[in-house]
Amino acid sequence: MFIDSAKIFVRSGKGGNGVIHWRREKFIPKGGPDGGDGGRGGDIIIEANRQLTTLLDFRYKRRYVAKDGNPGEGSNCEGRSAKHTLIKVPCGTILRDALTKELIVDLTEDKQQFIILKGGRGGKGNTNFATSSNQAPRYCTPGEEGLEKNLELELKLLADVALVGFPNVGKSTLIASISAAKPKIANYPFTTLAPNLGMVYFKEHKSFVVADIPGLIEGAHEGKGLGIQFLRHIERTKVLAFMIESTSENPINDFEILQNELFTYNKDLLTRKKIIVFTKCDLLTEKELNKLKKIKIGKLIKKNFISSATRFGLDELVIKFWESISK
Repeated sequence: MFIDSAKIFVRSGKGGNGVIHWRREKFIPKGGPDGGDGGRGGDIIIEANRQLTTLLDFRYKRRYVAKDGNPGEGSNCEGRSAKHTLIKVPCGTILRDALTKELIVDLTEDKQQFIILKGGRGGKGNTNFATSSNQAPRYCTPGEEGLEKNLELELKLLADVALVGFPNVGKSTLIASISAAKPKIANYPFTTLAPNLGMVYFKEHKSFVVADIPGLIEGAHEGKGLGIQFLRHIERTKVLAFMIESTSENPINDFEILQNELFTYNKDLLTRKKIIVFTKCDLLTEKELNKLKKIKIGKLIKKNFISSATRFGLDELVIKFWESISK
């Protein structure tokens, strides 16, 4: 199951208390202070992991509490510090303060770590308070309390190319044809209910990621259909591939509707490179295909014509994707 948002509670560990302790050695009946400091409480650390693709785990576990540090001991021994609590999230996860909505960190790189909350420092043992005028201090300090916070997690997929289009135009078939992804494919609208990622290998040592976004309908930016639930996943992409069915009665209108939905949602998408891809071209006669090629659609946006069923035009499209990403 694909989950791209979650809320969790986190709390760092409390520092261990310092202790009051006295030296006890043979022939030294009144030894001085030797109470050790408490250990540090555990931190809460968030780490990005490219092997993860969903926030599903946080639907089942929403509370993360680090362990407390151990109290100090005699003989000036410091208490053991607690282990840190490591929380792994998918690359592309954004963390916000659930109360203020303030952005805390955007984790985009594999193994990238961020300390959300530091553990409390350990308290001081009575050794620290011995002076020439007070050689037998009978006090120590407690460890610092841990910190706590409610977090909002939001996942925005990291992809080079986003496939956008109306339901059932062939997005899932395309990504299954050019990558190893295996999305659900069927001849009815909204077959894709969650984004799919596919790794496309281009020549030696070159590859890029394509995202198949659930179908959009007019009014998606207002929440219609699957609405804005998945539009956030195109915000990081470098290239937008507008998928238009070649048998559409009005392909120009289709493109304008899709473009309006994206740019109304986020005007920054105007700066992305755009490619128009006409799908299911195997259903057209040669005369119909030539007529479609003459249609003027979009300004300075190159058109591509494909059929995933027959693999017509797929190699050329992959090259076009790579060239657009490279530029």
